[in-house]
Amino acid sequence: MLEVRNIESGYGRTKVLHGVSFSVSDGALVAVLGGNGSGKSTTLKTLAGLVRPSAGQITLAGQRIDQVPACRMASSGLVLVPQGKEVFAAMSVEENILMGGYHRRREKARLRDDLQQVYALFPRLALRRKALAGLLSGGERQMLSIGRALLARPRMLLLDEPSSALAPKVVGEIAEVIRGLRGRGISILLVEQNVAMALELADELHILREGRVAHSCVNGPGVDLASLQEFYLGKGTR
Repeated sequence: MLEVRNIESGYGRTKVLHGVSFSVSDGALVAVLGGNGSGKSTTLKTLAGLVRPSAGQITLAGQRIDQVPACRMASSGLVLVPQGKEVFAAMSVEENILMGGYHRRREKARLRDDLQQVYALFPRLALRRKALAGLLSGGERQMLSIGRALLARPRMLLLDEPSSALAPKVVGEIAEVIRGLRGRGISILLVEQNVAMALELADELHILREGRVAHSCVNGPGVDLASLQEFYLGKGTR
């Protein structure tokens, strides 16, 4: 589904990513881990077209997307849920969700069906559909950000630290939602600092350190939290 090959990118003269490579198979859930400043968010911004790579290649379902503008990325099937639970604070919950399907705005009947599916996935949003998004809790804003992304009908969903600054109970709820989305056949790239959550959900794990892939592994019985934390903290080598 997604192939990332030797990507280099950054901001102005500051290079952040130095030859990052990994892939996400169709229907798979892959996690990218790393501490602050490791390049996780820059990786997602590069994939989403918000940062233009200076080298390398990105393909989605066999099509090059590394030169596709960010404004066209959703219609290509790739959708980013950014870090920070960003919402349109002065708009209602329902208006926020429908913004995710803006490029599908002529499909009114299908959008309404998809809206009801989001409400079924997040009953709390259904209860607060007329409330201003700026009045939601952190957990509700995270649900809203994911629900809005689903209106775009993504083939590939990029999640940037969905567990950040949430209570443990809400983190568990978000993890269940992510598991359910994967069950629907949506391919997911999960960027996290929460190693335990990544171990619970992911098929494969990649750890970034200083803009490079320091360690990669298939998730399974032989992978444990302690060994991953060694690489995460910079004590291991690839």
